[in-house]
Amino acid sequence: MSTVVIVGTQWGDEGKGKVVDVLTEKAAVVARYQGGNNAGHTVVIKNEKYVLHLIPSGILHKGKKCIIGNGVVIDPSALIEEMDGLKEQGIDIDDNFLISKSAHVIMPYHTAIERENESRKGNNKIGTTGRGIGPSYTDKVARHGIRMMDLLAPDLFREKLAANLDTVNFLLENLYKAAPLKAEDIYSQYMKYAERLSRYIADTDVIINREMDEGRNVLFEGAQGTLLDIDHGTYPFVTSSNTIAGGACTGLGVGPTRIDKVLGITKAYTTRVGAGPFPTELKDELGEAIRQKGGEFGATTGRPRRCGWLDMLVLRHARRVNGLTGIALTKLDILDGLDTLKICTGYTFEGRTYDDFPKEIDVLHRCEPVYEEMDGWKESTLGIRDFDALPANAKRYIRRIEELMGTEVQIISTGQKRDEIVVLKEQF
Repeated sequence: MSTVVIVGTQWGDEGKGKVVDVLTEKAAVVARYQGGNNAGHTVVIKNEKYVLHLIPSGILHKGKKCIIGNGVVIDPSALIEEMDGLKEQGIDIDDNFLISKSAHVIMPYHTAIERENESRKGNNKIGTTGRGIGPSYTDKVARHGIRMMDLLAPDLFREKLAANLDTVNFLLENLYKAAPLKAEDIYSQYMKYAERLSRYIADTDVIINREMDEGRNVLFEGAQGTLLDIDHGTYPFVTSSNTIAGGACTGLGVGPTRIDKVLGITKAYTTRVGAGPFPTELKDELGEAIRQKGGEFGATTGRPRRCGWLDMLVLRHARRVNGLTGIALTKLDILDGLDTLKICTGYTFEGRTYDDFPKEIDVLHRCEPVYEEMDGWKESTLGIRDFDALPANAKRYIRRIEELMGTEVQIISTGQKRDEIVVLKEQF
């Protein structure tokens, strides 16, 4: 039995969905531990694209148990839409999909509050997806959130909804000058959701631990990336949950002693979506060329991703806070054809050199990256499945990443498709 946590090492969009899909072949269970439908995982199988926002990527394999854990916040409407979309693509989820009864529910007032709050910030916007993720987590911490199990108790749900709307409608009307929400409309709609989802709601922490007790391989799937973690990311330009590997324990009800490996998914360059500091960002034609070639547009929002060079301060920070045992390097093929590659090895700010990732947001906004240059390669790496077949300079780039990061590259993705991959070390 082995347990592996999949975690993004940058600002998300590293290609976690594909890696999870590949590793699921040898796993019995795939469990998502945080975030909401603000995340998007894209998997391409035989030229057909599957975009997942809440359901673990392992759902594309028959017979694999796929679980949404208690650390995830769930918009029932978005979940049902995703379920229906998978069924239309021929994916049957009825016998192998479960939802934690303790997962919190995104309500219409969460999206309303987030939308109104973000619109008032002007130039200081965080750049949220507007899907109510943050306000849902806020209610969770404030101890008046609504959980999936509450949908199965209509009287209790109605009571909690009415209590929450007293406060919410006061804010909407008096602070935001917006129309109030009607409790009966929400109640009626969410009872329909409950009828559809009730068969999937379960004690998932018990189920996951039982699977491990019985010696089965379990894969823990994170969303977003390390630099979007609420505690260890570029605060306040972060998400509202713990995206790092430790979030798998709290978001699924699994003890830390049961984690065997932590695989960090690392894009061969760096991207981020929305506002926030990005020291190695390329704001020129090269940055745009990488965006277009890499298809760097959000799977969830369609927003263009900002692109830049690989940043070792970011990656060493991710290695440290996640306890990485290896990395999967993705989108290597997007760098094909470049004459020169750059790797950021430090920052300078007001006469000081930084070797470790600084936590001060002002430093990150104003620092200058220190680069090491390497020769690029003209040959195509697309679809290569053997490390020895890679161009010599591509192999040098990979080995240099290992040296600077202090972590072994164990998987290399050389294209979007499931089989376009080099596996140097098995995870299970």
